[in-house]
Amino acid sequence: MPKTIKTRSGRILSLPGPAEEDQINAGIAVDADNPEWTADMLTGERPAKEFFSPAVYAELCAIRQRGPKNKPLKVPTTIRFDADVLATLKASGKGWQTRVNDAVKDWLRTHSQV
Repeated sequence: MPKTIKTRSGRILSLPGPAEEDQINAGIAVDADNPEWTADMLTGERPAKEFFSPAVYAELCAIRQRGPKNKPLKVPTTIRFDADVLATLKASGKGWQTRVNDAVKDWLRTHSQV
């Protein structure tokens, strides 16, 4: 069974086995343009803020926004449910919020005053 680690977000990652590790190291060894870094190579490194001009650094660090067509259509909100109702909804499994959203949409279609 492959060795795994669990990230803080709960994702489980499989670590490479010995054969895969050998393949990775062989690929590193033959790539003369991108060798594995040694401690000596790291001694002369500088932070990006010192290397790039202020304008370029600011552009690299700028927070990217989604384009208008990719903005999320759902809006976060708070709603209060009875404890037993919420427990039942959550017990229905992953996607329970989407199912609640669909149920409310259906209710709105059948109870529309327009």
